Amino acid sequence: MSNSLRGFELREVALPLVRPFRTSFGEERDKRAILVRVDAGDVSGWGECAASPEPRYSEEWNDGVWLALTAFLLPCVLDGGPVERHEDVGARMAWVRGQRMAKAAVEAAVLDAWLRMRERSLASHVGAVRRRVPCGVSVGIAPDVDAMLEEIGGYLDRGYRRVKLKIEPGRDVDVVRGGRRALAATPLSVDGDAAYRLEDAPVFEALDELDLVMIEQPLDHEDLADHAVLQARLRTPICLDESIRSAADARVAIEVGACRVINIKPGRVGGAVESVRIHDVAREAGIPVWIGGMLETGVGRAVNVALAAMPGVTMPGDTSASERYFHEDLTPPFVIDSDGHMDVPDGPGIGVEPLPDRLDACTVRVEGVTL
Repeated sequence: MSNSLRGFELREVALPLVRPFRTSFGEERDKRAILVRVDAGDVSGWGECAASPEPRYSEEWNDGVWLALTAFLLPCVLDGGPVERHEDVGARMAWVRGQRMAKAAVEAAVLDAWLRMRERSLASHVGAVRRRVPCGVSVGIAPDVDAMLEEIGGYLDRGYRRVKLKIEPGRDVDVVRGGRRALAATPLSVDGDAAYRLEDAPVFEALDELDLVMIEQPLDHEDLADHAVLQARLRTPICLDESIRSAADARVAIEVGACRVINIKPGRVGGAVESVRIHDVAREAGIPVWIGGMLETGVGRAVNVALAAMPGVTMPGDTSASERYFHEDLTPPFVIDSDGHMDVPDGPGIGVEPLPDRLDACTVRVEGVTL
């Protein structure tokens, strides 16, 4: 089997969501994603970019990712010749500043192919210690408390083991208090999506009284110092999401006391390799981590689930079933059992690949990149 890369294919896909997903960033009604397929001769590999159509959550967005991939990232990976070590891919792209979501998709595709050649699963490659992982669910901003509780009730009936509520200024304490009264025994957390400032500390002091598992990313992604000030005022752990883009970020955040939990999103930090590094930094410091999601199709979800089986991942992540988001996924669906757990793919590579007919039906543009 050859380690040579013959070329890449990009596809943008569009999948309607089961229900709109609203956060403080805005509302999504469908999932538009860029998939990367690498032709490695004997095998192909797949990766998914976590960017959105607009640069709200991140500086990256789909059209910008497409250009970064075709103009810079894919040509430099192909120019490097055979891939002897999976880390080679990141090294070849390192000269391009940022573009972590684009890089994560390329890394995933090449790593998928590299592992398939060796008939080894991604889970085993990252040191997974579980064959099943507990699942949580992220609930977008609903029109009112009753609608939110009705939606959450359906998820709890399906077995989800943690519920995360999205909040925004003006829709926070009263809504969460109503949720806590109705869900007294449910592990509950909130996510501010960086929509608040330190001056809003009274909001979080009120939330601090509601027995929450964590408060995720309350302040701007660059405000580590302010997060440290806020964390010192709260009993509830702050979990950082957007602020953690690398293992170096994680190390600094832990050292300054900006958080007590970290959400690792592979697509945000540049891929599985950097995710493992962040996991290791946090584990050494005794900081719990969990694996977050970004409405990925089954291609990206497979990577998330494999990483969720690592030993330092001690909290349920946003690893929801395919049906939570899509009427029909691109891959065979990910499902959770009645106990709120999901099987970790154990096949070679990421363990899944898109269903050809479904992929074609969802594709809105295609472009090939070769030497």
